[in-house]
Amino acid sequence: MDDFDDLTLDKLRHRRSEKWARHPPDVLPSTPAEMDFLPAPAIRDVLAAAVAAGDLGYARADGSGLAEAFAGFAARRFGWSVDAEGVVALPEIMVGVAELLRVLTPPGAGVVIMTPAYPPFFSVIAEVGRRAVEVPLLGPDAAQRLPLDGIRAAFAAGARAFLLCNPHNPTGYVATREELLAVAEIVAEHDGVVLSAEIHAPLTLNGASHVPFCSLPTAVNALVLTSASKGWNIPGLKCALAVAGSAPMHDALAQLPVDLPDRVGHLGVLATTAAYADGEEWLDGLLSYLGENRGALANLLAERAPLVRYRPGQATYLAWLDCRELGLGDDPAAYFLEHGRVALTPGPLFGEPGHGFARLNFGTPRAVLEQTIERIAHAAATPSQS
Repeated sequence: MDDFDDLTLDKLRHRRSEKWARHPPDVLPSTPAEMDFLPAPAIRDVLAAAVAAGDLGYARADGSGLAEAFAGFAARRFGWSVDAEGVVALPEIMVGVAELLRVLTPPGAGVVIMTPAYPPFFSVIAEVGRRAVEVPLLGPDAAQRLPLDGIRAAFAAGARAFLLCNPHNPTGYVATREELLAVAEIVAEHDGVVLSAEIHAPLTLNGASHVPFCSLPTAVNALVLTSASKGWNIPGLKCALAVAGSAPMHDALAQLPVDLPDRVGHLGVLATTAAYADGEEWLDGLLSYLGENRGALANLLAERAPLVRYRPGQATYLAWLDCRELGLGDDPAAYFLEHGRVALTPGPLFGEPGHGFARLNFGTPRAVLEQTIERIAHAAATPSQS
């Protein structure tokens, strides 16, 4: 089993991916949404074998075993029976969102999103000529946080689709089965469609249970979009999945551009198949480590930066930090970058409810997390003198 602490800051700084190459060496990066850990052994082995064999050509997702590997994982992990014939490979989830909105909604249609929302939701909806309809997530003190009344009102006013993010980025909230059934009922009443982005589903932490939207018996007009990219930390390999659970949604997948499979990465197909088929033991170890990091983060902030409010999420390695009591304005991430030399994701990118917030990534070795919080605490302690 991997030791998730066995990576030093010096080793990480030698990486050339965006996270570690974007900022000067004196900045500790806590963005984007990728982890710092080494890949699962099954993924390392399949990629090394492909490189050694010169197997670096174009992808062939059909017939590769990818759909079957995902179906097996979904059954074991979530009790979800997936028809492998209804699984289509995509280069990225947001590419799938764009193309499916073109297929399933008319130009100018309203697309409901829950804010704070993953920033590309805004840009991709606009890119395809649709209109984002923002409905704020309920506050962290609510027993159930999906804004059902707001979603109902948005569809009554003419929205045609709901772009759901579950588990939720950036808060880590995991919707309950009861909430999802209510969403399915609302959307069905208005002849709408649900695109459920479930990329963080494998990262549901201890104490929570993820319910795939298309596992619901009433989720007829719905598609799940998912990927191994977050759970197994392979975002650069470009492979995601769209999953249909009904005949109408099978038909929708058949209308996607014929060249879409050509945009999928071959190494992504190999790595994703290995993750779903042989990567669960590693994933379980990762979830245990992330759970410990989540607890350590809460304790460190309470001790070192008590005015930074943090409600631990139920999934993901993302922490949504409420910095409003510090009085740092709409974008506290800018302050922490300048005065603490730590890069967080700016809250305003997630919509109006993100003002005064910042997103932190705790998918990193504990020592790096501790250094990150130390810098935040130092900057937060003396803002007027910094």
